[in-house]
Parts: sequence; C-alpha cells; structure tokens
Amino acid sequence: MEKRTVRYRLKLATWSVVREAGEPSPRVLNHPQAVALFARDLYRDLDDDKEHFFAVALNVRQRYLFHFHVSTGSQSVAIVHPREVFGPALREGASSVIVIHNHPSGDPTPSPEDHGLTRRLARAGELVGVRLLDHLILGNGLAGKWTSLEERGILNGETPWEEGP
Repeated sequence: MEKRTVRYRLKLATWSVVREAGEPSPRVLNHPQAVALFARDLYRDLDDDKEHFFAVALNVRQRYLFHFHVSTGSQSVAIVHPREVFGPALREGASSVIVIHNHPSGDPTPSPEDHGLTRRLARAGELVGVRLLDHLILGNGLAGKWTSLEERGILNGETPWEEGP
C-alpha cells in the first residue's frame, strides 16, 4: 500500500502594519540585496511549485509604497502583460517599480523569455513614466539564490540604484 503525502498550509495569524498618513515607509529598496531580502518574505509561504510574479511600487526616493501579485503561472512560465504591472503603479502614483518572480526549479538563471519580458517592461515603463528599476529572479529553496537582471545589464546598462545596500 502506497502512502500519500498531503501538503497544506494553516494560517495562524494575520496582522496589519499601519503608519501615519504622510509618513514615508521605513523600508527603502535601493539595492538588489535589499529587494532580495524583501522578496524572500513574499515567497516564504508559497510552496506550490509554480511561478509567481510580483511587482513592488516605489516612490521617488525608492521607498516602498505597496506590492501586488501580478500572475501565477505553471512550473516554467508566468504570463505577464505590462498593463498588469504598470496599471496599479500608475493609479497609486508610483515613481518606479521592481518586478520579482521565482523559478520553482531552484535555478535563478534568467531564461531568454525573462530577458525579453524585462526589456518589454522597461520600454513600457518609459512610455508611461514609471521606471522599471530591476527584475529579480529567485530560486526556490533554502539556498537564497537570486539574480538581478539590472546587475546583468539587461535594462539600460546604467544602474538606477542609489549608492550602497
């Protein structure tokens, strides 16, 4: 008789962090390492072996405004359209966005499709006036591997980041 393993998640607690209106967010995402730490929090509870694509909206000083889930895909692809990335950012007055997705395989090496999507989002951002700062790819698992497409020169070749981590 074959024993079947069942996976489930139990939500134990929910909390909200509230800051005073007009107060800037304490979280500054001005370097790929800071974004990778933030992304680890986003993906901590996702263990379904699918690609998940998120966007993070920032103000002009690269302070966190909000994040949103753009798409859930299969084990090897998540369908993303620029309107789904930039629509919420435009509505809420973001100055820039960072996009993040995971590779369930554990290998954060960008695919040719990842390169193409990054360039397409960068061009769309230029058109609507919301800059794409980076596209991070996380490898699933405990190793903490990630890749920044901005650091690889896929965007403009110029770094949009402020100095220091």
